[in-house]
Amino acid sequence: MPSDAIWAWSIIVAATAAVIIRPFRLPEAIWAVIGAGALVLFGLLPWQDALTGIEKGVDVYLFLIGMMLIAELARLEGLFDYLAALAVEYAAGSPQRLFLLIYLVGTLVTVLLSNDATAIVLTPAVYAATRAAGAKPLPYLFVCAFIANAASFVLPISNPANLVVFGSRMPHLTEWLRQFALPSLASIVLTYVVLRFTQHRALKEENIERRVPHKVLSRGGKLTAIGIAAIGVVLITASALDKQLGLPTFICGAVTTGLVLLLSRQSPMPVLKHVSWSVLPLVGGLFVMVEALVKTGVIGHLSALLHEAVAQSVPGAGWSVGIATAIATNIANNLPVGLVAGSIVAADHLPTSVVSAILIGVDLGPNFSITGSLATILWLVALRREKIEVGAWPFLKLGLLVTPPALIAALAAAIR
Repeated sequence: MPSDAIWAWSIIVAATAAVIIRPFRLPEAIWAVIGAGALVLFGLLPWQDALTGIEKGVDVYLFLIGMMLIAELARLEGLFDYLAALAVEYAAGSPQRLFLLIYLVGTLVTVLLSNDATAIVLTPAVYAATRAAGAKPLPYLFVCAFIANAASFVLPISNPANLVVFGSRMPHLTEWLRQFALPSLASIVLTYVVLRFTQHRALKEENIERRVPHKVLSRGGKLTAIGIAAIGVVLITASALDKQLGLPTFICGAVTTGLVLLLSRQSPMPVLKHVSWSVLPLVGGLFVMVEALVKTGVIGHLSALLHEAVAQSVPGAGWSVGIATAIATNIANNLPVGLVAGSIVAADHLPTSVVSAILIGVDLGPNFSITGSLATILWLVALRREKIEVGAWPFLKLGLLVTPPALIAALAAAIR
């Protein structure tokens, strides 16, 4: 094995580990950029290939910017606080009903605004509403963490990882729904059933208020809600026309944000200031590192192994790669795993069921642990802002109960 390949893989493994562990509490993006820069600096990846890797992520960058803008606007306009308070009122004093309503709101937000929006924006709103209702927030906050991944393959727009895996080969909307409607339904329902069972005792002991104080939804909030609905229509249409989703998402997010701020006579600075811009260099750095994996033959080797498995048994290959991908996301996070999977999918014509299993592993697999996906990491950050600590082991114990039934049911529906 060439020494250059060993050095390149060592840098990638170290950088990926640092992204997950965050040494010295430095942002994840710094470690991804350091890893990418080291590959170029030491001559392990030509700078032209590094630029090629960055360029491959343009659609993802545009998608993320558009979604982050509209999500931040919705937060500032109080839309999510309003929805969370509304859920408390409709619960009418029932913790079990509130749990279900928050799950339904989380599903809707994830499907139409992506799983990162559920983690970043809905989580603080749920915390505030449940505290105001006199409830212990943690059972309801777990809803935000698990539904963010469980509902993230209902539509192509529900998870940036979907764009990473498929890229320019995104299936037509009707084909997407044919592939993922039943697996998504199985994922959402089974996640709810098991999560609800695990929180049964905590909810049974709750006494919550029937009403909580909240502001009337402002004109800006109403316009934002309309804008989100319009974005959903535009993106579903773009997907139906087999168009890439990054540019339409960016245009819709920017235009909606601009119109709402203009009509409300507000400065754009609060929105721009709170958008998580560091996500962009994080994703860019990961794209560069995956490009190095392509150049050093790792992707080709994995592709060959997968083809051997497919030749032996397509269903067997689907189950194997789906479970292996799900486990891998919790070791290396689903963004780099999704990028590797996307490179493998791009390199070969694989059976539809096998590709579906890969995506389900990338999207749903992270529910095992707090390091599995960017959305779960962002959820954890949101909790820490509220002085709530959820350790890796308690989350893993819950994830080991909640995730396997949903994962097995989703894979069974996809590989049928």
